[in-house]
Amino acid sequence: MCNLYRVHTHQEAIRNIAGTMQERLNLEPDVEVYPDRPAPVVRNFDGGRELVGLTWGMPSPTFVTDGKPDTGVTNIRNVGSPHWRRWLQPDSRCVVPWTTFCEWEDTKPRKTKRWFAINEETPLAFFAGIWTEWNGTRGSLKNPREGQHQLFGFLTCEPNEIVKPIHPKAMPVILTTKEEVEIWLTAPWEEAKALQRQLPNDGLVLLPVEEEKQQQDLFV
Repeated sequence: MCNLYRVHTHQEAIRNIAGTMQERLNLEPDVEVYPDRPAPVVRNFDGGRELVGLTWGMPSPTFVTDGKPDTGVTNIRNVGSPHWRRWLQPDSRCVVPWTTFCEWEDTKPRKTKRWFAINEETPLAFFAGIWTEWNGTRGSLKNPREGQHQLFGFLTCEPNEIVKPIHPKAMPVILTTKEEVEIWLTAPWEEAKALQRQLPNDGLVLLPVEEEKQQQDLFV
């Protein structure tokens, strides 16, 4: 699953695709997003749209209120589940800006970060997401965060032939045009659900392996 992505863009570029919006977030020009961290999201709001910072990871289906934090669900595949169906209408949908996303290649002695983009120029695209307000405990046992949280995750689908050799189980649902963003944010589910499909093979590239000094040691 995708648990790391980058956003290297500016608010005008987001506005050009997602439309006019209230901007409640000063977007940093280059960020890496990890689970349970804030990230820019565009959602419907009060008859319009807004750019806000939400926390990555929807409420877990198996979460039990026992004092332990919920780790959240970043990637959502089974939209037929009752747990996810409640957030499939336009008021709970969002789009998540990204420029590259990461999957881990199963190499030895440790796994290797592999980055995907629309093309070598790494233009802006969006993940098809959902969001919700949630009251509970997030974070870790050492640093729990109790209270009200605004959370998001994004949909996944079967991987295409570019992603499959690195991650054979799934790839994010990707939107690349104004029309797709508009459908995802406004259309009835019977129409919008058609967007939960893999990107064509010629619509995505696997970037060269980055220098070792730039890689995190998550798998050391």
